[in-house]
Amino acid sequence: MINLTVTAVVFGVVFLAELPDKTALAGLVLGTRYRASYVFAGVAAAFAVHVALAVAAGSVLTLLPQQLVHAITGVLFLGGAAMLLFKKDEDDEEVRKPENQSFWKVSGAGFMLILVAEFGDLTQIMTANLAARYDDPLSVGLGAVLALWAVAGLGIVGGKALMKRVPLKLITRIAALLMLGLGVWSLWEAVTG
Repeated sequence: MINLTVTAVVFGVVFLAELPDKTALAGLVLGTRYRASYVFAGVAAAFAVHVALAVAAGSVLTLLPQQLVHAITGVLFLGGAAMLLFKKDEDDEEVRKPENQSFWKVSGAGFMLILVAEFGDLTQIMTANLAARYDDPLSVGLGAVLALWAVAGLGIVGGKALMKRVPLKLITRIAALLMLGLGVWSLWEAVTG
């Protein structure tokens, strides 16, 4: 059974953390050059692979003693918050153009770009932490994949408009504060549990 509260918390945290990420910008670049549905198919498939790997890694952590898991996830969340707060603004990277506009070429380019760019990324590590924290792989996986797909969709279809209205620094700060709160909460549970 899916826990909607866990799914909603994971969605919110992952969504906010992914918005300022380079992959949202890559989706925006691909979406301005190619058919949006083709780009989204490839990007969505890559994110699904990453979430499955992250949830599996997080589920392994649940085999450890609960206080240790809380301490590990707390430290990792605090590290993630620090990364968001102190990371430098990245320049848009040029995306190589597929030779033609076929579904397989465009979606394959999107899939490979995200698969490589997101491996070991902050949101993948965060998803593993959340899977360990909540010990609910289905709810965490659903929340994470929906958040990543939502960001990809926004980036591909309407990223330019969103970034004009909502400052990227504000989004980054909100995500960092959420991660900071989760980190402190996890460490508190490790100490008092």
